[in-house]
Amino acid sequence: MATKAPKKFNRTSRDTRNFFFLVTPAVFIFLLVIAIPFGLGVYYSFTDWGGVTQSETNFIGFHNYIQSLTDTRFQYSLMITFLFAIINVIVINIVSFSLALLVSSSIKGRNLYRAGFFLPNLIGGLVLGYIWQFIYNQVFPSLGDAIGSEWLMTNLFLGKPNLAMSALVMTNTWQYAGYIMMIYFAGLQSVPESLYESASLDGANWWYKLRHITIPMVMSSFTVSLFLTINNSFKIYDVNVSLTGGGPSIMWQGQAIKGTEFITMNIYNTASVENQLARGQARAVILFVILVIISLTQTTITKRREVEM
Repeated sequence: MATKAPKKFNRTSRDTRNFFFLVTPAVFIFLLVIAIPFGLGVYYSFTDWGGVTQSETNFIGFHNYIQSLTDTRFQYSLMITFLFAIINVIVINIVSFSLALLVSSSIKGRNLYRAGFFLPNLIGGLVLGYIWQFIYNQVFPSLGDAIGSEWLMTNLFLGKPNLAMSALVMTNTWQYAGYIMMIYFAGLQSVPESLYESASLDGANWWYKLRHITIPMVMSSFTVSLFLTINNSFKIYDVNVSLTGGGPSIMWQGQAIKGTEFITMNIYNTASVENQLARGQARAVILFVILVIISLTQTTITKRREVEM
């Protein structure tokens, strides 16, 4: 006479079926949208693929990578992107953490401030770039004329490389700081108030509390925020293309190049404008490798700081 399987076995089998039933669509979409295109992109970066047909595609090894790394324009894009990323990450995190401290305090209207600081993040990057382009080109000179500032009237932010870089940092900070602020704000809410009360009883000032209580307790928020801002800084494109378009032009190593053409714009121009799709894909792989190395290094260091603190 046949015996029924134990209920535990039936429950386990049902849970396993449900698990695969729920996970399979997500895995399929991941493979279709991310994994397979990424694999094909890596493959095409080693060929002379032109984007039309595969029958005439030839394997050329590391030629696209060598050409990219020796290209003056791409070298400058890498350099200027690293510079922008360093400045942008520092500025955004300082501003965001300061705003989080402000909206976490007992200041009146703090809920309104939270919404107001977060609102710019809801504006699309292309639209945001055109808005700030109008501000830099029209509002600032008019303001300079009104207050009698010759510097504002004669120094267009988007007309000089250094000022254009500053304009990109300011615009990206204005857009992204509110989003990062919410991450820091969430971390600050988890800090026990009793720690501050004990420190106050011992005579600690605000700087001591910030350095020895607040920052160590929200170190996990720093890990997430640094990861997001680093990736955002290296992958910025929409604000770059709508605000400066890569300009203004400069002379570098005897060659006329765009002064604010970050690596993502360089990849797009190489692949779509110059129709060098395989070479553009090779540069995209280089960007991917750079981001993986930097992100792993950053998360490892900050995670270790979490444990130490």
